[in-house]
Amino acid sequence: MIDTAQARAALLVLAASLSINVGAAVGKDLFGAVGAEGVAALRCGIAALVLWALVRPWRGAALPRAKLGWLAAYGTTLGAMNLCIYLAFVYLPIGLAVAIEITGPLLLVLLLSRNLRDFVWLALAAGGLALLLPWRVDYEQIDLRGVLFASLAGLCWALYIMLGKRVAGVGASRAVAIGMAFACVVTVPLGILRAGSELLAAPVLLTGLGVALLSSTVPYVLEMKALSSLSGKVFGLVTASAPALAALAAFMVLGERLTGQQWLAVALVMAASAGCALTIRPTAPPLPDA
Repeated sequence: MIDTAQARAALLVLAASLSINVGAAVGKDLFGAVGAEGVAALRCGIAALVLWALVRPWRGAALPRAKLGWLAAYGTTLGAMNLCIYLAFVYLPIGLAVAIEITGPLLLVLLLSRNLRDFVWLALAAGGLALLLPWRVDYEQIDLRGVLFASLAGLCWALYIMLGKRVAGVGASRAVAIGMAFACVVTVPLGILRAGSELLAAPVLLTGLGVALLSSTVPYVLEMKALSSLSGKVFGLVTASAPALAALAAFMVLGERLTGQQWLAVALVMAASAGCALTIRPTAPPLPDA
């Protein structure tokens, strides 16, 4: 029998991933004006302001000190993840950087899985990723700085999954709002150092608002809602579709047409995500309680 709560949560994560990738396609246009650090600062800073205005997280019961500590860790991880993936985009094509980044949550899936059936979906996702990777790029053309930043972003992504389970109990919107404020501690100072007053130019702020809404505000709210009922291993499998969704976002935003091989990759990864969401059975939480 299909667990409708798990299926609904998986769809929320897919929607969040599509939103993130559309935001990434929009945000890269700003690199020339404010750099990767400036885009990360705009993304987190504007998202934090919007969330605090809408959610007003200071209302409600006081947070236990232990929860506040987890929220700080969750937020700084978000900030580091955003900064690292944008820095990876400076040195690598977006598709390659996202493919490397996805190894973080995929490794988490492998560590948590106890069912051979889950490795079938993992194999489908890996096949889709393999079709997306630019195998014809010469080794000398791959900047190792980009590989390092993308790998660090993947590590942060895996930590984000685990920390999301820790903070989900305080309320999804409240946790995201507080966490985004902590993310600003990582990104905003570096953005100011990189771009200075250019961050306040009207066209930059307007585009930054779109990036913040698409890449942070909307997806993080969706993901927090999903994590309250979605296991860590399923979350990792569903978000394995990120490289495929990145290709779709590039078509939507930039008009890039996909080849037949790329469409096959999209189909394989989406099949892996759908299969996992439809066959998962309710289990105990895969992550240890605090």
